[in-house]
Amino acid sequence: MSHDLTLRVYYEDTDLAGIVYYANYLKFIERGRSEWLRALGIDQLAMQQATGHVFAVRRIEADYLRPARFDDLLTVTTDLAQASPARIVVDQQVRRGDQLLFAASVTIACLDGRGRPVRLPPALKDALHD
Repeated sequence: MSHDLTLRVYYEDTDLAGIVYYANYLKFIERGRSEWLRALGIDQLAMQQATGHVFAVRRIEADYLRPARFDDLLTVTTDLAQASPARIVVDQQVRRGDQLLFAASVTIACLDGRGRPVRLPPALKDALHD
């Protein structure tokens, strides 16, 4: 249940010192989660259009360990940590080669069109249990 996304650090991702701005790690791991869901066969746009359901980050715990820099090639790894009927927790890491730069535990809830918690879509539950 692990997924890797490779991305490059662009100039726009960095501060004046050429170091990745801290908030951009959250963007990197968001991309990682989106691609993880896509690899599981979950089309978030189709899900929203069909049911009104969306995923939202409920909680995040993050550790910034080492800086990434302009032009680094990074790997964002997403692993399922736990799942309940209405939320999932994923562990995510950003690495440069073997160096761990950033780690986060992210709790994601499934919400209806009014922002109320709902059960995970059956397709996602099935994919998580395969």
